[in-house]
Amino acid sequence: MAGTTPGTPGTPRVLRAMNDRAALDLLLEHGTLSRTRIGKLTGLSKPTASQLLARLEAAGLVVAGGTTAGRPGPSAQLYAINARAAFAAGLDVNPGRIRAAVADITGEVVGEFELRTPGRATEGVVRQVTTALDGAVKEAGITAAEVHRLVIGTPGAFDPATGRLRYASHLPGWHSPTLLAELAAVLPMPFEYENDVNLAAIAEQRLGAARGHDNFVLLWNEAGLGAALVLGGRLHRGFTGGAGEVGFLPVPGTPLVRQVTKANSGGYQELAGVQSVPRIARSLGIDTVEQPYVATASGLLAHAAAHHGDDPRHAALLDRYAERLAIGLASVVAVLDPELLVLSGQVNVAGGEPLRERVQSELAELAASRPRLVLGTVDRDPVLRGALESALAATRDEVFDTSR
Repeated sequence: MAGTTPGTPGTPRVLRAMNDRAALDLLLEHGTLSRTRIGKLTGLSKPTASQLLARLEAAGLVVAGGTTAGRPGPSAQLYAINARAAFAAGLDVNPGRIRAAVADITGEVVGEFELRTPGRATEGVVRQVTTALDGAVKEAGITAAEVHRLVIGTPGAFDPATGRLRYASHLPGWHSPTLLAELAAVLPMPFEYENDVNLAAIAEQRLGAARGHDNFVLLWNEAGLGAALVLGGRLHRGFTGGAGEVGFLPVPGTPLVRQVTKANSGGYQELAGVQSVPRIARSLGIDTVEQPYVATASGLLAHAAAHHGDDPRHAALLDRYAERLAIGLASVVAVLDPELLVLSGQVNVAGGEPLRERVQSELAELAASRPRLVLGTVDRDPVLRGALESALAATRDEVFDTSR
């Protein structure tokens, strides 16, 4: 059971709270259920299920609505989670914009907003965060005070010792050691911060290709290469939050990059990062511009995936890029031995199944073990969706705890 329930194990109060949470989780999964169905799924008697539903309805967590139809016998009352029992919010931050979203307790997104943040101004981050959040809250038709929890996703990671954002020198304005305290002073709800790639992994684990997997690695490929490491069902962040910053990984095929944090690059980024795709394409005689890197690389790989069967140049582009991706992944596999690898981010997904097949084939030659390789399936704002899922998990643990 998610979360913890205070009290003495086995007491009626604790047992009621456990049953309440089980029923609420079932309603989240199924949408609507009758009293009889809840009783069967939880193993509770009809009288106990009725008392449970009455208790949850009185607490404002469950609402009655609609009846069963099309079955023999009398219609049965259906129950559902009260979607407005609580709200959670997430932010996805990158150098060019902040995306914000608000979801109700069921996970349905009820408000979204995007704030463009061009240029390299180093002031106003707190204002940008509150403006983006307020925009999503306004669209949701609620107030910021009604949001129970916020999760902010950024590149890099905040060092727990100093409070500074590390591994993300390309994100202007976010490196002040007092930033987190300043945000806490103005935000009306508790907030957490998380690496953007880690949030994409949470989205895939809760909603996408990694469901049911407790040990997997997600390789993210957009402006930079990054990985999320999920071991034993938990994200491994490392001592400074830098676990998964695989773009800094020294790999064969490129000169050593020294002082990698100052360069904001490393061997694997130079070998297989987004900027390498147009260079490979030009070497094969494919006419292309170089920038904007993400759009250019994604377009080249998508075109190659669609035409690799009738144009050997596009087949070669996929071959060479897959080899580069596999070189870094082989090192990750050698250390972590995951059961699953997930290719995510706009650039990896653009290559589709033809790129995935080639990377899998290369790994069979380069890695000692052979984890299954899949494409990410959370294709719309995976970082933002992960932030919402993280915020919702904490919100539900609080709001669904009826032992308090």
